Amino acid sequence: MSLFTKKLGIDLGTANILVYVPGKGIVLNEPSVVAVSEQDNQILAVGLEAKRMIGRTPDNIIAYRPMKNGVIADYRVTEAMLRYYFEKALGKWNFFKPDVLVSVPAGVTSTERRAVIEAAMKAGARRAHVVKEPILAAIGAGILIEEAGGHMIVDIGGGTTDVAVISLGGIVASTSVKCAGDKIDHAIIDYVKKTFNLAIGDKTAEDIKIKIGSAVVVNEKNELRLEVKGRDFVSGLPRSIDLGTNDVVKALNKELNEMIKAIKDVLHDTPPELSADIIDQGIIMTGGSSQLRNLPELVKQKTGVTARLADEPLYCVANGTGIALQHLDTYNKSVISKR
Repeated sequence: MSLFTKKLGIDLGTANILVYVPGKGIVLNEPSVVAVSEQDNQILAVGLEAKRMIGRTPDNIIAYRPMKNGVIADYRVTEAMLRYYFEKALGKWNFFKPDVLVSVPAGVTSTERRAVIEAAMKAGARRAHVVKEPILAAIGAGILIEEAGGHMIVDIGGGTTDVAVISLGGIVASTSVKCAGDKIDHAIIDYVKKTFNLAIGDKTAEDIKIKIGSAVVVNEKNELRLEVKGRDFVSGLPRSIDLGTNDVVKALNKELNEMIKAIKDVLHDTPPELSADIIDQGIIMTGGSSQLRNLPELVKQKTGVTARLADEPLYCVANGTGIALQHLDTYNKSVISKR
């Protein structure tokens, strides 16, 4: 480990990319979006700039996400995106290649894992390590994962929901389902289309989820309402509707059931000793989409185990990459590295 080696922790998410620099904390939090011009295949913008273009671009510019369901869907663009974030985090004039630690979903295949390592190396890393998201989320949530106790972590991001039981620094039982924030947004779009004959975009759906969404039905007194603007399917003209929290609960029923099923499946596969620990400790929820109102309550209703939100759920994985980078030798069981 030379004096000049820079280290970077990267939470490579479907919706957002967070970059952690030891000693500085999280230095970047931007959408995983890249804008590409169709004619000459040039990359025009990355991150926040590119996200502003989504749904508003002329025909010859495509704004898209190179990550689908937590894994690389477009290799070249992911590499360019990583290079952009390396430069932004370290400064243009940094001549030392960084050691990089990247998060991958729990259900990642060896090919997908290799793709992440290759992309990081090509983007300019000196060494690349990958660690599964639930482990990083647990470290970032302040769980001492090296202990013999069982901890259950549910990490709900944009593309995947990762559920894992961790003990002695490793994953004992886990599953990863491709149902998370993005699927929730699409469910809202479908519901508004079917129920109100109104077309809305991804951004509007995300706003609805954040402003009035909930995982369980609320009583009328607590119901939040939002005026939603979109395009009428029949007349093609702009129109607005009034949407309430309980509409969103109805819209999300199928997606939430899929997430709960993933949690139940993992509980089902957990050794009894560890199950006892989980009942004592409760389920810890991390990831941006775990912030949906009343989600811990729904988990408790359906599984009988208390669930709680970690502090700063959105930053758990990124903070975990930072801590793991500083203690690579401690966590070496759960780190897969590439020289």
